[in-house]
Amino acid sequence: MSDNIISFEDFKKLDIRIGTVLSVEKIPNTQKLLKFIFDFGTEKRQIIAGMAEFIPDIKLLTGKQMPILLNIKPMKFQGYQSQGMIIAADQDGKPILLHPERQIPAGSIVR
Repeated sequence: MSDNIISFEDFKKLDIRIGTVLSVEKIPNTQKLLKFIFDFGTEKRQIIAGMAEFIPDIKLLTGKQMPILLNIKPMKFQGYQSQGMIIAADQDGKPILLHPERQIPAGSIVR
């Protein structure tokens, strides 16, 4: 159990939605960075993630769905703006991508 307990009200502030990967590409001249374009039903967003070294074939990610934290402050990585954060499990420092058990509408709210 963590000492960083938050209230349910704090959790409700997080805007986590299911995004569908429209495209993903490695950012040139970097070892780890990938540029994802996600569809959220009513909008598309660019998300930058440092996980290229852990994904052997990024082409297989197109069409996959995963949870994204949308209301995090945008950040820049190597000149590319990231408009959200992919939520993944951590296993020994390696990201394990999470997916819904079946296809659901892009933009579905995670509660």
